Amino acid sequence: MSILFIEYPKCTTCKKAKKWLDDHGIAYEDRHIKEQNPTAEELAVWYQKSGIPIKRFVNTSGMLYREMNLKDKLPTMTDEEILELLATDGMLVKRPLAIGDDVVLTGFKEAEWTEKLEK
Repeated sequence: MSILFIEYPKCTTCKKAKKWLDDHGIAYEDRHIKEQNPTAEELAVWYQKSGIPIKRFVNTSGMLYREMNLKDKLPTMTDEEILELLATDGMLVKRPLAIGDDVVLTGFKEAEWTEKLEK
């Protein structure tokens, strides 16, 4: 299985996830989230494929999230509005993202990645 691995290289969680992929021999295409932000269309496809709530795609620990006061705004936004917002800046998107043929993972939880990616 080859996956699309979307990361912010300075992020320690992304570094851990990348090391995990390397250690488990999982091939991936690397993509810098700030230089090549996911589009609203890509995010919509991944969101549909993932089966997880849209809010799991939002980086709630980032400075931009706080600066934009998204904690208060997100609950009243539609899924489409959230996807459009996420497409404006990669730093709003939860990372790392791992996208395969039948899996989409947001953030890095080793047990979840082991279950979903080691087949």
